[in-house]
Amino acid sequence: MRFNPKARLDTGRVRDRGRGGGGGFGRGGGSMGGARMPIPGGMRAGGGIGGVIVVVLFLVLTQCVGGGVPGLGGGSSSAYDTSRFAGSDRYENCRTGEDANDDVDCARVAVENSLHDFWSDELGDRFRPVEQLATFSGSTQTGCGGATSDVGPFYCPGDSSIYLDTTFFDAVLERQLGGPSGGFVEPYVLAHEYGHHIQNLLDTMSRVRTQQGPTSDAVRLELQADCYAGMWARAATSTEDADGNVLISELTRQDVEEAVAAAGAVGDDRIQEKTQGQVTEESWTHGSAEMRVRWFETGFDSGSLDACDTFAADRL
Repeated sequence: MRFNPKARLDTGRVRDRGRGGGGGFGRGGGSMGGARMPIPGGMRAGGGIGGVIVVVLFLVLTQCVGGGVPGLGGGSSSAYDTSRFAGSDRYENCRTGEDANDDVDCARVAVENSLHDFWSDELGDRFRPVEQLATFSGSTQTGCGGATSDVGPFYCPGDSSIYLDTTFFDAVLERQLGGPSGGFVEPYVLAHEYGHHIQNLLDTMSRVRTQQGPTSDAVRLELQADCYAGMWARAATSTEDADGNVLISELTRQDVEEAVAAAGAVGDDRIQEKTQGQVTEESWTHGSAEMRVRWFETGFDSGSLDACDTFAADRL
């Protein structure tokens, strides 16, 4: 994956919280209360996992599923103040595509910019950007409560933001789950989380009623986010910024194969085999490796929102 050296980067939505930032799970007031829906990776609720971290957590409070949180289906929430997190200067020197080619942090900014530009074109007036893509270490406060590094990357609909501890990819995805750690793996994960933001804007989250099982609404939501990630990957090298510059100048077949491999590594069946030694389909919340790969490829091959309607699909 290569970026156009002349493209300008916008760091306005990408922030670093540094280490700490406020309590984690189990602390009064800041912990994630209500019902948790563990979706593509993070900590599995219930037994059998033994504390092993699994990839990409999607957290929804009870009110979110019912549409009660400000911002669900309509952009960012004014109820949660993100301005109090001043952040660090981690992204201060990220100015051009050349910086993105030389620095992994700047590459993260470039991917967020590309996702912003793609979905802005795709949704038109329905689009609202994420409030922030926030990196942190240790723990941080979010619109869904306090989060620790243990939960992995996740999207919070309560504040329309994506949260990421960047040590996740080596420490968990590669070492614990045996997934790839190539240069396009993080962009795939970010694209998947941005897919949840698109579902938030389109009010798809309110359709989730059943939360476990191979054909559950939770699985359909996850597979759709994978499909949306594929849509972005298909268009990444043709998406232009406001100045008409293409930001991503090259996306190779190897890049796509890394995304497919990452999607497979976080299938419920693969995770269960590694963590509990057996597959129990009735507890699935994300879909099998085969499902996740199939729906990423559906988005990549079709480039169509309609083709990504997993809620209408008879076969997942």
